[in-house]
Amino acid sequence: MAGGGGAERARPGGLLPPACRQPRRRESRERLSVCSKLCYAVGGAPYQITGCALGFFLQIYLLDVAQLDPFSASIILFVGRAWDAVTDPMVGFFISKTSWTRFGRLMPWIIFSTPFAVISYFLIWFVPDISRGQVMWYLVFYCIFQTLVTCFHVPYSALTMFISREQSERDSATAYRMTVEVLGTVLGTAIQGQIVGKVVTPCIESPLFIGKTNSSVAMEELNTTHDTGSLTDTRNAYMIAAGVIGGLYILCAVILSVGVREKRESSELQSDEPVSFFQGLKLVMNHGAYIKLIAGFLFTSLAFMLLEGNFALFCTYTLGFRNEFQNILLAIMLSATLTIPFWQWFLTRFGKKTAVYIGISSAIPFLIMVAVLDSNLIVTYIVAVAAGISVAAAFLLPWSMLPDVIDDFKLQHPESHGHEAIFFSFYVFFTKFTSGVSLGISTLSLDFAGYQTRGCSQPSEVNFTLKMLVSAVPVGLILLGLLLFKLYPIDEEKRRKNKKALQDLREESNSSSESDNTELASIV
Repeated sequence: MAGGGGAERARPGGLLPPACRQPRRRESRERLSVCSKLCYAVGGAPYQITGCALGFFLQIYLLDVAQLDPFSASIILFVGRAWDAVTDPMVGFFISKTSWTRFGRLMPWIIFSTPFAVISYFLIWFVPDISRGQVMWYLVFYCIFQTLVTCFHVPYSALTMFISREQSERDSATAYRMTVEVLGTVLGTAIQGQIVGKVVTPCIESPLFIGKTNSSVAMEELNTTHDTGSLTDTRNAYMIAAGVIGGLYILCAVILSVGVREKRESSELQSDEPVSFFQGLKLVMNHGAYIKLIAGFLFTSLAFMLLEGNFALFCTYTLGFRNEFQNILLAIMLSATLTIPFWQWFLTRFGKKTAVYIGISSAIPFLIMVAVLDSNLIVTYIVAVAAGISVAAAFLLPWSMLPDVIDDFKLQHPESHGHEAIFFSFYVFFTKFTSGVSLGISTLSLDFAGYQTRGCSQPSEVNFTLKMLVSAVPVGLILLGLLLFKLYPIDEEKRRKNKKALQDLREESNSSSESDNTELASIV
């Protein structure tokens, strides 16, 4: 989008020689093809497919299939998520030190991390035949996978700034990406849920847990004598699902690496050498718009992650839909996928801040409804579809607003560039770390409430705790996040001003570069 109504100056970054200055040709060069956007969008699917499968199913898998006690499961979930959070800025640092290659600066990270990530992901869903060390097995491979998937996702997220310098093209590519990513959550839910759902996980019906202080010991004794044939089938189903998801991970990585060209000049102005990582980190963390944005999304994202981590247990035990929970999850994700285009239209028509308030707050009445009303399958499906609409907004908006913050940063610090990975990685860091703390605490709270491994039903204290974890706590976090968004300074008017100012700065930089080249040519 050229500033000044089609000015005669050439685009920055040397995309066109001085002889080719027709505005229409420059515009066509800047516009991304639908094929490029689709290939870029497909790259977001692996993170969402694996993340959705782990988010919805890992907790119930560790408790009821691997048969770990809730305390050990909470340690695995917390340490894994916390380590995942730590790896984001670490990878962002190493990316900032990575030299450009003929494949780009970001793409080699994506390519080389993929095969090892798939192997470690499969081993998470494998139950080792060892009497001791199961906790360490899952903890090690969970942390390894989180490290490798971070080596994929952080450079992929930063790639948004390297596919085009046009805000409209980046927003459009982000909408494609969010649609595919939400579709990835559908695939993750469908593959994991439907394959695992074909096998009935055996449970133990026993009244011993009611009002007994030694219920955990009684359940353990029953578990050791129970027929494990159907449990073996369940474990095999989890491994089959992991194999299918691993194949999709590789396919998406191949499509991304083949179909997307990383453009070095897309996010760089003609300026001085980039400052160091730690200097850049200090500048980024002192940027007010960035801090206010991640503060708001920190709480709203945390609400949905808490809901995601406990929803399978909530449907299985509190609502009593043991054989339906995977279909309920699928309804949420399908609804979210179908409404992503609507939210993309909405934010372009009414603005991104308005979309935040309306889109995310729309989940509140349905979260309250599912906890207050009596268990009813039809009502639960209606609530699931309605909640999916809000999930779509929560997926789309953070990644659509971060590029606006980066553009605002570039205007305030035109001499500093190359920090895109820092912006994205630290946003993910704060979100993942807090989600790890919340998920660990929520699993511990189930332990304190008296959760019974492989029980066909749970004590009333566990059911009450699950209601709090999927209703009251997420609603409070959403309200707090929306209050913090009132402080976010970039509205539509400022976004348009930033866009024009940044374009003028790029054209001025390019004009200066052309003048230097002309002087040199005349001297020669």
